[in-house]
Amino acid sequence: MLAAVTAYNVSVFIHVAAVVIGFGATFAESVMFPVAMRVGKQHLPYVHELQIAINRYFAGPALLVIVVTGFYQVGKGDWSLGDFWIAATLVIAVVLGGMNGAYFIPSDRRLGAMVTRELLAGGDLSEEYQRRARAQGMMGALAGLLVVVAVFLMVTKP
Repeated sequence: MLAAVTAYNVSVFIHVAAVVIGFGATFAESVMFPVAMRVGKQHLPYVHELQIAINRYFAGPALLVIVVTGFYQVGKGDWSLGDFWIAATLVIAVVLGGMNGAYFIPSDRRLGAMVTRELLAGGDLSEEYQRRARAQGMMGALAGLLVVVAVFLMVTKP
């Protein structure tokens, strides 16, 4: 017997697909910088452009889809915005959206321009660039941890 496919089921599918597509790609960003450094620092401007594209065209739109489908599910399901796991994941979504728009995209623009100038000047990468790139890596790790915590909360519903 085939299970009935409801609008709610479709919403859950879209919600989960948006998480996988939108944030799965961001986890690959953690290896882009080290790989570019290993194969040649001339690839660093590309890394920053790619990270901008991933965050602008995958993570940002996915976050919107995640929030919209999440609100739909709360409205249609037996859930409340006051439930800890829902409130916490909503806070995480807002924080991730803020990090993406206010930190990651502008930071990659600045780092991309900075490393391009440094490469054209023919010198080594400046301490400032390396420091900012490390800071961005740490912020990326924090964002990744927040995504994992949100997935845990959504799955376990504590």
